Amino acid sequence: MSETMIGGYGRRRLAHSFNLRRLQHCRPMRFLSTTGMLQANTLMETSGFTESQLQVREAISKICSNFPDEYWAVHDESGEYPHELHASLARDGWIGIALPEELGGSGLGISEATTMLHTISDHICFGVTEPNTDLEILRLTTQAMRDGGTYKISGQKIWISSAQVTKKMVLLARTTPLEQVKTPSEGLSLFFIDFDATKPGLDLNKIKKMGGRAVDADEVFFDNYFIPKNALIGKEGDGFKIVLHGMNAERCLLAGEALGLGYAALYRASKYAKETVVFGRPIGMNQGIQHPLAEAYMHLEAAKLATYHVTRLYDRLTTDESITQAAVGVACNSAKYLAAEAALTACERSVLTLGGMGYAQEYHVERHLRECFVSRIAPVSKEMIMNYVGEKVLGLPRSY
Repeated sequence: MSETMIGGYGRRRLAHSFNLRRLQHCRPMRFLSTTGMLQANTLMETSGFTESQLQVREAISKICSNFPDEYWAVHDESGEYPHELHASLARDGWIGIALPEELGGSGLGISEATTMLHTISDHICFGVTEPNTDLEILRLTTQAMRDGGTYKISGQKIWISSAQVTKKMVLLARTTPLEQVKTPSEGLSLFFIDFDATKPGLDLNKIKKMGGRAVDADEVFFDNYFIPKNALIGKEGDGFKIVLHGMNAERCLLAGEALGLGYAALYRASKYAKETVVFGRPIGMNQGIQHPLAEAYMHLEAAKLATYHVTRLYDRLTTDESITQAAVGVACNSAKYLAAEAALTACERSVLTLGGMGYAQEYHVERHLRECFVSRIAPVSKEMIMNYVGEKVLGLPRSY
């Protein structure tokens, strides 16, 4: 993009509303007071965001408002990819929000990228995992063997998002057999490949999922699939180092997604509790309804503070010597854990607030509950996070 886009605004236009030089160090916005029933935008909170994040939320909310509940219900039922939303985000420059400007991105940070996913989840392809390795990435067996001026790929990947529609794939594969390296992290290489299932040597199997069905997840089978030598990213054998750099960012993004789901479900439940009258009074007047929802909201708020605290740490990691990679790793894992647990609580209590209607697709809270499990499972389970914190923070013996 010649004029880097932030949502629907070019940088020059956006500069009229706030100084872009403050993007990395904007002060948090003041807390906003509300009375009575919290409206959607305030329940899904404007408090605690920087000015740049609020600009992101405003622009993304405007895009998402064109895709109502009915759109997502249809796509959830059919499993059809939301091409229209993707096109809208791409048209306004959002897909590369955290990429450097020199690479065609918007040059913003993980804070803004997390805000984007948070906001999308309010409203609504990376090939690493293998079926026999799961979290043990270093033991993956998909091979990329040199064959003249090409690499020959053989192996299998699983839980690859959007494989049915993507044209490119970032692939982690072993270029040196495991038995020939000193440590398991050696011999792994990263590739950026053309992804064409019509070519020989590549086959897909779509996985039927519990939730998030509008975005496919697939098993990918490589059987002597040839890619050019220049598909290699960086140096041969450096793949794990490159992937490791992005793992903390992924945890931040998943936390943002979980928060969005939790707030969305909580808004629906609060609205229902206010409008549904039983025995002459709204059911929301009963503490048995109010208290579980209020508690869920406070858990979400705490998780939100942890999440956006660590995104700001992450964005300053290369410029602030007082921030260590180890500290960011612990904070990212902790935020992801807290956000995933808070989202599950909010979604479950929202279903229960609606009672029998919470079980009906018409009210959408059952969809939020189905979708919130992803953030508890991927990219790492809550048990593995507790193992990590126990070892790295508390100094306890490694348990696995």
